[in-house]
Amino acid sequence: MKKQFHHEHEYIPDADSDGVDRRGFLKCMAWAGTGVFWMMTGGVLKSYGMSQMIDKSTGRLKNGLVLPASDFSFVQISDSHIGFNKAANPDVLGTLQSTIDKINNLPSAPSFVLHTGDLSHLAQAEEFDVLEQSLKSVKTGKIFYVPGEHDVTDNGKLYLERFGKETKGDGWYSFDSNGVHFIGLVNVTNHVDGGLGYLGPEQIKWLEKDLKPLSSSTPIVVFAHIPMWAIYPQWGWGTEDSAQALLLLKRFGSVSVLNGHIHQTIQKVEGNITFHTATSTAFPQPAPGGAPFPGPMKVPEEKLRSLLGLTSINYQEHNHSLAITDMPLIKSE
Repeated sequence: MKKQFHHEHEYIPDADSDGVDRRGFLKCMAWAGTGVFWMMTGGVLKSYGMSQMIDKSTGRLKNGLVLPASDFSFVQISDSHIGFNKAANPDVLGTLQSTIDKINNLPSAPSFVLHTGDLSHLAQAEEFDVLEQSLKSVKTGKIFYVPGEHDVTDNGKLYLERFGKETKGDGWYSFDSNGVHFIGLVNVTNHVDGGLGYLGPEQIKWLEKDLKPLSSSTPIVVFAHIPMWAIYPQWGWGTEDSAQALLLLKRFGSVSVLNGHIHQTIQKVEGNITFHTATSTAFPQPAPGGAPFPGPMKVPEEKLRSLLGLTSINYQEHNHSLAITDMPLIKSE
């Protein structure tokens, strides 16, 4: 059996609003982005309004503004859905390119990029080709991936061939960068009723082994596609066995869990763990419980501007803090 996901449906929240056509969508992509600057210290997120930080005409930091010193930075993007072409976004490649342009306009090139799944819409070879070719223009050292449910409709065979050659199991792995331990988990390949994510005993056992030699002072960043906390289980927005994985992370002083899947930003702080879901580069989805079902949401042009984006994260080694910055592609009016 396969999971019961609802992405095939489009939700139109207002019958009087016909969303945005291709020309309008391309026009609104030209706007400069802004967002919220997040500092994480001791597991607590603090926000700073980025509307005063970004020059509207250039999309860059305003003259004289200095970001907190960091040893390295990375960018999270998610849910590109290459191959999707419905009304919610008739040009997902265009909005992905807009995201790439924003990454390349950051004050300093990120060390790497994390893509938290749904690279493609139907797990077709040509969709993966387009995604991979597009991301070659990103000014960064490396791109790391985890799959979304749309990437594993063939049980993940093609995804693993293209993006998971050095991974374990269904595509999980870890790496270290500047004193931070990164863990890419896969919670989209096993069936759970209602579409909930599922890690499975094999992956959890691997995670326990991976974490065992690490000092409790090691900052941990976990990234996966489906949220690792129960945002809205009725829609499958959660991971059934995440509690087992989170228990293994309890001894660490600084843990950040980054996800995609729900196409909107929601944060939660629970003890030493900060959860953060990223917006999509393709299309928005309804707020939890705000519609009859989840799925691509067609919205008016002026609203769409603020609902697509990327997440940029800076790490300060000496005080083990992360700064999470949400940067929508388009500035909301």
